[in-house]
Amino acid sequence: MYDNEVFDICRTLKPSDRGELEITDVNNEYVRRGTLTCEVLDGWWTDAGTFESLYRSSTLVRDGGANRMDA
Repeated sequence: MYDNEVFDICRTLKPSDRGELEITDVNNEYVRRGTLTCEVLDGWWTDAGTFESLYRSSTLVRDGGANRMDA
């Protein structure tokens, strides 16, 4: 999760060659500031960046709930 400084950071970003703001650039700014932290969460993770992976993640949530180990 990001704190409210993420909005200030996003305002300083320039779009990548793909024309998009990149979350990696946000994370790199937190690293530069020395304030990046992380936590390991229980449960599952799946990509949802394609139609196929979005369908898979929707199916996982439908069948087992979000972030349940038995999903």
